[in-house]
Amino acid sequence: MTGEENEITSADVVIVGTGHGGAQAAIALRQQGHEGSIVMVGRDPTPPYERPPLSKEYLAGDKTFERIMIRPEKFWADKDIALRLGCGVTEVDWMGHHVTLSDGSKIGYRKLIWAGGADPRRLGVPGANLKGVFYVRDKRDADAMMESLQSGARRAVVIGGGYIGLEAAAVLRKLHCEVTVLEMQDRVLARVAGEEMSRFYESEHRRQGVDVRLSSGVEEILGEDGEVTGVKTDSGEEVACDMVIVGIGIVPAVAPLIAAGAAGSNGVDVDVFCRTTLDDIYAIGDCAAHANPYADSAVIRLESVQNAHDMANTVARAIMGDKEPYNALPWFWSNQYDLKLQTAGLNIGYDATVLRGDPDARKFTVVYLREGRPIAFDCVNAMKDYVQGRKILERGAERIDPALLADTEIPLKELM
Repeated sequence: MTGEENEITSADVVIVGTGHGGAQAAIALRQQGHEGSIVMVGRDPTPPYERPPLSKEYLAGDKTFERIMIRPEKFWADKDIALRLGCGVTEVDWMGHHVTLSDGSKIGYRKLIWAGGADPRRLGVPGANLKGVFYVRDKRDADAMMESLQSGARRAVVIGGGYIGLEAAAVLRKLHCEVTVLEMQDRVLARVAGEEMSRFYESEHRRQGVDVRLSSGVEEILGEDGEVTGVKTDSGEEVACDMVIVGIGIVPAVAPLIAAGAAGSNGVDVDVFCRTTLDDIYAIGDCAAHANPYADSAVIRLESVQNAHDMANTVARAIMGDKEPYNALPWFWSNQYDLKLQTAGLNIGYDATVLRGDPDARKFTVVYLREGRPIAFDCVNAMKDYVQGRKILERGAERIDPALLADTEIPLKELM
């Protein structure tokens, strides 16, 4: 951060957050011809970079930090986008149109884009603050895990069987660690996938040597001399380990907005143009609760790069006077071992599933139906199904005979 950037006291657009959403908002504004000043404010001390690889390619050492940067550092200066790094926003004065930063300085704005994302949900048990207990939010977290591994940690307990936990488990096995996954519910991926997909991934992780324990909560993190030595489960069993990775969900980082009077209970509420209830303030990404057309207009938050990226484009258009409601098809992905899971749509409210292909062949699709209509596709190593399934959902799926959906000899595109 240069001295000149420290002296900024106002900007045409202030963007809070330097993740995917914040970075894309700045990029989209410049692409659409915005000539006013743009300031990005971020708690992270590092220029914008991709977050998903932190628990995958970056942790595994397959990608250097330079390869996960959203743009080279020079890009931001070339586009006249100022970065205020290592500095959070503590207060929003929407009537006075300025924000207060954690260093006490204030920045005025004409438009404010809140892309603050979320923080990892913390483990509320004794010992949770011991050295060797890790969360995955930013580069510093991943670097600390890598340092622990380089120092000899070889036994890990992963708390939480969602995407973050399972991706971390897969990387740790690749690095020849002993891994135990503790999941409170009776299956992994319970919040995001159907039972067929859950059981497949449980089986795959066990095949890879992971000790997956379901319906298993955590009572205490055990330690000695300030460092973690194990985890005590709610059944009283103790699992010895050198490191603990916690992936039990996230908490939207919106406290200053809510304190300022913005509506919201689970995140901050936004309309179809990503506007909050406060004048000239938008919100995008993980923290933005919106009525999603692919969830039967239920108000939800989407924790995905796609959502952050597309919401950023919606806001940039709105600021430039080209309003277009947010209407992007949700999609997600997860890489574990040699399995690439790609998801299109949202399975919220599904009442039936169709298995397309053979899980034993490690190439299959689960189609989620509601009243006979496809609403989501989970595709494992099935790129064609994913691409064609997206097109079915984007066009507005009608009822399709489940027997036809299950027949792998019939391309999905022929069922549109």
